[in-house]
Amino acid sequence: MSLVSMLKPKGPNGFGYGSTAEDVTQGVDLTGKTMLVTGCNSGLGLEAMRVLRLRGAHVVGTARTEQKARDAGASVTGGSFTPLACELSEPSSVRACIAAVKEKRLKLDVILANAGIMALPKLEKAHGYELQFFTNHIGHFILITGLLDQLTEDARVVIVSSGAHNNAPKETIQFDNLSGDRGYSPWANYGQSKIANILFAKELSRRFAGTKKTANALHPGVIQTNLGRHMFGAVSTAIFGVAAAIALKNIPQGAATEVYLAANPGAAGMTGQYWSDCNPKAPRKDANDMAIAKRLWDESEKIVAAL
Repeated sequence: MSLVSMLKPKGPNGFGYGSTAEDVTQGVDLTGKTMLVTGCNSGLGLEAMRVLRLRGAHVVGTARTEQKARDAGASVTGGSFTPLACELSEPSSVRACIAAVKEKRLKLDVILANAGIMALPKLEKAHGYELQFFTNHIGHFILITGLLDQLTEDARVVIVSSGAHNNAPKETIQFDNLSGDRGYSPWANYGQSKIANILFAKELSRRFAGTKKTANALHPGVIQTNLGRHMFGAVSTAIFGVAAAIALKNIPQGAATEVYLAANPGAAGMTGQYWSDCNPKAPRKDANDMAIAKRLWDESEKIVAAL
């Protein structure tokens, strides 16, 4: 357990910084529940899949290839598993995943949008759009909106954002520079994709009004996973190892908030919020701007329609 884990108090629900995914599902029986997890093959996604299956869930696990998903599923026991390919930067792959879920007639109790990429050193694009925005937001937008008819009446949509949404540009979403051609920064563009995740969850929650369905976004914490391979640049592995021991969450702790939102009874009915350390937290002020959220949804629909 890190020093920070020991010093930070737990939140109102009894969970906090040091809680693990197993902690937040202790005593929870997910038998009969079907939960789709993107990025199930490593890091937080693999841990989330492991714990959800440990509690009896049927997990539909996606990765960039079906083989990667299949291998990840074989490494975990408990529950049941369906592997699917879902390369979020390739719309045809996302749409094939949607079609497979429908063909298998799977009704989803949870969509856990866990996968993502972070802080690419140089501008990369997919279909004319900056790759982090396209992968982290548009890919999940296609997937989730494409599966709305497969959701159960009290389904939960959980979207992994990041505290790095605070690094988003001052205009929140650069609608006139979604390609990145007019300027690119690894952290500002990552932040833009992550504030987009929050805005998407909030607008989806608004659209769920009058139903029992919920949508929330979350910050998992700062964790040493493959996602952060660009994060520390020239900082040595030795120094990173010391920092990790003192301050960073481990993977079971990092997966706790997303698993809490996906499976804990205490999260039932909670919607349209941003979470950190398994409890609601205020995001950057403009992440609550519903006019921007609506504009992002409309622009996303236009992007998807043109692909």
